Amino acid sequence: MLKREFDYQKETELNLPTTFIKRDGAKYPFEIFKLKMVLHNLDLDDEADAVIEKIAAKLTGATVKAEDVAHAFKESLNELGYLDEAKAYIDYRKQDEKNWLKQTDTRTRLERMVNGDPTIVNENANKDSEVFSTQRDLTAGTVGKTVGLTMMPQHIAKAHLRGDIHWHDLDYTPLSPMTNCCLIDFKDMLTNGFKIGNAYMTSPNSINVATHQVTQIITNVASSQYGGCSFDRADEVLAPFAEKNYQKHLKDAAEFIDDSEKVEQYAKKQTKKDIYDAMQGLEYEINTMFSSQGQTPFTTLGFGLGTSWIEKEIQKDILRIRIKGLGRERRTAIFPKLVFTIKKGLNLHPGDPNYDVKELAIQCSTKRMYPDVLMYDMIKKITGSFKAPMGCRSFLQGWKDKNGHEVNSGRMNLGVVTVNLPRIAMESHGDKELFWKIFNTRMRTCYQALAFKGRRAIQAKPENAPIMYQYGVFGKRLKPGDDVNEFFKNGRATISLGYIGLYEVGTVFYGSDWEHNEEAHDFTIEIVKRMHDLCAKWEKEDPYHWHYSLYSTPSESLTDRFCRLDTEKFGKIKDITDKEYYTNSFHYDVRKHPTPFEKLTFEAPYPYYAAGGFIHYCEYPNLKQNPAALEAVWDWAYDKVGYLGTNTPIDKCYKCGFAGEFEATAKGFQCPECGNHDPATCDCVKRTCGYLGNPLKRPMVHGRHEEIIHRVKHMDSGMEDSLATEEEVKKLRMVNINA
Repeated sequence: MLKREFDYQKETELNLPTTFIKRDGAKYPFEIFKLKMVLHNLDLDDEADAVIEKIAAKLTGATVKAEDVAHAFKESLNELGYLDEAKAYIDYRKQDEKNWLKQTDTRTRLERMVNGDPTIVNENANKDSEVFSTQRDLTAGTVGKTVGLTMMPQHIAKAHLRGDIHWHDLDYTPLSPMTNCCLIDFKDMLTNGFKIGNAYMTSPNSINVATHQVTQIITNVASSQYGGCSFDRADEVLAPFAEKNYQKHLKDAAEFIDDSEKVEQYAKKQTKKDIYDAMQGLEYEINTMFSSQGQTPFTTLGFGLGTSWIEKEIQKDILRIRIKGLGRERRTAIFPKLVFTIKKGLNLHPGDPNYDVKELAIQCSTKRMYPDVLMYDMIKKITGSFKAPMGCRSFLQGWKDKNGHEVNSGRMNLGVVTVNLPRIAMESHGDKELFWKIFNTRMRTCYQALAFKGRRAIQAKPENAPIMYQYGVFGKRLKPGDDVNEFFKNGRATISLGYIGLYEVGTVFYGSDWEHNEEAHDFTIEIVKRMHDLCAKWEKEDPYHWHYSLYSTPSESLTDRFCRLDTEKFGKIKDITDKEYYTNSFHYDVRKHPTPFEKLTFEAPYPYYAAGGFIHYCEYPNLKQNPAALEAVWDWAYDKVGYLGTNTPIDKCYKCGFAGEFEATAKGFQCPECGNHDPATCDCVKRTCGYLGNPLKRPMVHGRHEEIIHRVKHMDSGMEDSLATEEEVKKLRMVNINA
C-alpha cells in the first residue's frame, strides 16, 4: 500500500483550536489529520498545506464547532480556486445526510428484509429466516435498528453506519436496556428455587427434574437477553441431584435385597441410567427449544473438574450422547457448545484419575468437533480465575465480593462495540504516526459508545427480566424497584471493546507474509496492548467502575460487513479487501499453512491483553482414526494457550454415504461424491465463529462463507511433519505403527 508522509512539524506552526465540538455536542481534540484525510479524498494532497493555512486563519478561539470548520473548509477551497472540489465536498455532506435519513427509515429497511437482503436475513447463522418466529424477530429487529440509531448520540450512530466502529446487537439495544451474555448461577437457582411466569420451582429431588429446570431457565434467559448463556461446572452443579437419585435407589433396594454390596451395585446401575437419561434429555431439549428471538438459545456447557463417580458419570454421558448424535440419522448437535476442562493432575496425563474422561473428550472432538478445551492453569493465569466463557468466548476477569469471596456465576456482559482496525491502517497509508492519531480518535468514540451502552443497561428495572434480576440468574436477588446497577458496578460486570483484522493491519505496514516478522508481530501486539491499557484507564475514570475488557470479536457477520464497506471506500486491495472478508481478531491468516504449534505460538501473546474474550483453533484433516494426533496438540498447548477449538471434517451425506469434508462452492457446500446439498439428506457442520453452524440449513453472510472456504489445514494427512518436538513425532509414529 502507498505510504504517504505528513508534515507534523508544520502543524505546530499553525494557530489551531484545541477542541472540536461535533454536531451532536460531543467534544474531541481538534485534529488536523482529519482535514488532510478529506483533502486526500479530494485529490488535493499537494495543495493541503495551503488549504489548511487558509482554514486555520478562519478559525478563532480554542474551541470550534463542526459547522464552523465545514464553512471554513468550503470557503477556503473556493478562495483558492478549487471550485469543483468545494462542490464535491458540499455534495458529500448532502449525501451523508441523505444516507442518515435512509438508514433511519424503518420502511426502507423493512423492504430490504422482505426482499431477502442476505446482509439482514443471514446476519446470524443460528437463525432460520424461513421460520415465522425468526421472521417476527427480524421484523422487530429491523424496527429496533432504525429506532436505536436515533436513540444514541448521532456521531456514534454515524461512526457505526460508516463502518469506523460496529455497535453490536443494534436490533435489541439501545431500544431495550437488555444485557448481553452471562454465566447463569444454576447452583443457587436449583438449590433455592426460582420463579418463571406463574410457577415457582422448588429445588428438584432428582437429576431428571434438575435438567428439565435447567432447560426452562435457559429458554427464559435467552428471551431476556441478546447474547449467549453458559452453564459452568455443570457436572459439579448437577451431581447433588443425581446423589438424591442414588440415595432413593439405595433405600428402595434395601427393602428387597439383604446383601449391601448388591444393594450398592443396583443403586449405582439405576443412578447411571438416570444420569444418562437426564443428560440425553438436556441435549434434546436444548436443540428443540426456540427463544422469543426465533433461534436456538446460544448455550455453552462447561464441565470436567468433578472428581466423584457421579460427576465423572455426568462428564462421560455428556460426551457419549454428543458422540451418538441427534435423532434417527445421528446428526451433530449444534448446541449446547461443549467446553471440557483439562487440568494437570486430574485428567492431563495417563494415570491421572480422570484421564479416561479426557480420552473420551478427544474421541468426541474428532467426531463432533466439540468439546473445545479450557486449559485450567492458563485460564487462571490469563483471566485471574477459572471459569467457562460466557457464550462462545467472552470471559469474566477474576472478581471478589465485599466479603472476599470469588464470584464467577451470576455475572454478565453489558455489550460490545468493535473497532475497524484495517480501516485505520488503510487511512494511515502506512504512516504509523498517523495510524496512532486515527486510532486514538476511534478509541475515544468507542469509549463513548460503550459508556452509552452501560448507561442504557442500568435503566432496566428488575421487573423487566424477573428471572435475571429477581430469581437468581445474576446471583443476588433484587426486589421490584431496586437498582440493577448493583449487578454491574465495581467490576462485577464487563463491557467490551472488540477488534477485528490484525492480519490486515500487519499487511498494510509489512506486506501479506508478515507473520514471521518480529517487528510486525510486536507492532500488532502493541495495538492490542494499547487497547487493553485504555480499557483499564476507562474503568478507573468511569463513575460506576464497570470493567472495560478487551474482546477478540467473533466477527460472524462483521468479517463481511467491515470488508464490504471498506471495499466501497478503498477499492480492491490485494490481501486485504480483495479476499472479501477480514480475519477474525488476532488469528493467523487462514489461507496459510502453519503447523498447529506455529499458529498457536504466534497467537499466544494476544489473549494476555484481550482477556475479555478469545479462542484459538486449529484446522485438521479427518482425525477419527488418529485421535492421538489431536491429543499431542492438546498436551503441547496446555501451558501455552487457555482456550482451544478443534476444526475437523465431520460432514455426512445420507444419500450416498460419504463422510468427510463437503466441497465448497460459490453457492454453498455440497457432497463431493454425489453433489447433494439438500439439508434434509445431508449434515454439513462448520465452525462459524466460536459456535458451530450448519450452513445448508441456515446460510451465513458472504464474507464468512469466503473465510471458511479459504481455511487450510494446519496438519497434513500424514501429520508427522506437523508436530513440534521429537517427543511428539515419536508419539505419533508409535500410534501409526500400532494402527
